[in-house]
Amino acid sequence: MPETIANWADQVRAGDTRAISRAITAIENSDPRAEDLLRELFPSTGRAYLIGVTGAPGTGKSTLVDKLASHYRARGKTVGVIAVDPTSPYTGGAVLGDRIRMQGHATDAGIFIRSMATRGFFGGLARATADAALVLDSAGKQIVLIETVGVGQDEIDVVRLAECTLVLVVPGLGDDVQNMKAGLMEVADIFVLNKAEREGAERLEQQLHAMLELAPISKDGGRGWKPPVIRTTATEGKGIGELADAIQAVREQRQQSGEQRAKIREYWKQRLLVLLETQLLARTLGGDGQRALESLASEVAERKKNPYTAVRELMARAGL
Repeated sequence: MPETIANWADQVRAGDTRAISRAITAIENSDPRAEDLLRELFPSTGRAYLIGVTGAPGTGKSTLVDKLASHYRARGKTVGVIAVDPTSPYTGGAVLGDRIRMQGHATDAGIFIRSMATRGFFGGLARATADAALVLDSAGKQIVLIETVGVGQDEIDVVRLAECTLVLVVPGLGDDVQNMKAGLMEVADIFVLNKAEREGAERLEQQLHAMLELAPISKDGGRGWKPPVIRTTATEGKGIGELADAIQAVREQRQQSGEQRAKIREYWKQRLLVLLETQLLARTLGGDGQRALESLASEVAERKKNPYTAVRELMARAGL
């Protein structure tokens, strides 16, 4: 008998690895069944804690995620990992997706690891990342670690999805001030000074603290939150416990101040707008709408028609 969406959802909720993998693949491939599956799974979401891990390439994000996952597993937490990788120009898949991530966890049923391709989407996150996180949440993963591509200041999208965002910096990557642009300053809930054994770590930490003194501090119920700077040497597992404690402090502080609830509401407001945009585009460009778009684009490019009238024509075609 053909598998029903309800049976599939039951398998995901039971933590079946194959069912979870198939669900995320369906999401990535825009399978028509994916939306029905997510509708079925949504009531059992909202329990996972999402942690974003971002920073420039070479800062050691994958190693840190590996060590954090091990830390949480050692304390009995179930863990999901979504690693967003660059897209292959040939296959459209994750360039690094064929590597064996975190081999030490391969036989651990309490952890699920998935590489995802950005597929040309800027901002550090794949389009399907948010829905993949919902799948892992519904599958009972208590901690979901989201590792972004690592392209620097464009990584701002992670802050909308994650409930706690770690920004990794390391000494010795050229001009240290580049690590502290305004965008990253606003994103970070915690700064992780990784590879802290390197020369220049002390100076970089001082610079971070100096920049934090100058940066505006968000007000959470009348109390300010200043991102701490946690030193780690992820390759040796040093500082991971302190980092996990800092993550827990962020979580507790936001729950007590009420900011967590407000942040989740704002996230879903933005997410609904994205979903609405997607649906409207699909409706507008359905059928021969794509051909109409090409024709109107040519007319606008040749200055035969203005873009505002062209958009109105496309909307009219869709009955909007």
